[in-house]
Amino acid sequence: MRELLSATLRFAGFEVTSAATASEAVAAAAEEPPDLVLLDVMLPDVDGFEVVRRLRPIPVLFLTARDGKADKIQGLSLGADDYVTKPFDLEELIARIRAVLRRTTGRPNDVLTVGALALDAEGHQVTRDGTALRVSPTEFRLLRYLMENAGRVVSKAQILEQVWRYDFNGDTSIVDTYISYLRRKVDDQEPKLIHTVHGMGYVLRAPR
Repeated sequence: MRELLSATLRFAGFEVTSAATASEAVAAAAEEPPDLVLLDVMLPDVDGFEVVRRLRPIPVLFLTARDGKADKIQGLSLGADDYVTKPFDLEELIARIRAVLRRTTGRPNDVLTVGALALDAEGHQVTRDGTALRVSPTEFRLLRYLMENAGRVVSKAQILEQVWRYDFNGDTSIVDTYISYLRRKVDDQEPKLIHTVHGMGYVLRAPR
């Protein structure tokens, strides 16, 4: 489960450090404090509730099979920012992680990163490998939507609804046109980030 989650979160554009035990996690967090800790309650050495006490004030999201009301209350009372129980949906988990990060960084519009690509919603800036890219307002909205859904295929209809807010009478060619514009700016170097999934739509993913 730990390896699956690590791979999935990296695929979604996060930097991930994993630990098998509470002591490893606390040591890693002390060496390089993370933006968020994804934590199980049932660990081989010390339970996750004790880990929360040791990790303060680092934001924590519990992900555990311990789904009792008392467990949830204890976890949240100890200062955890969210409590998700197994089985869980990966897309929902990623959305919850991003929500916690938005709250705890104190920035309502977080900087999105996928690989070397970064989008600053508040500053309306896009960079790749530190180099600023000039994009139009529509290209910016499209790129932001793709990055918010990094690793997930989105259809042309979904893009129309979320970026343009109407359906162009079912004509999705405008999506293809703007994807082409973005590729010339974002993907003018290797590795490519924007990919076509034939018959389904587009996906922006970090290089493997």
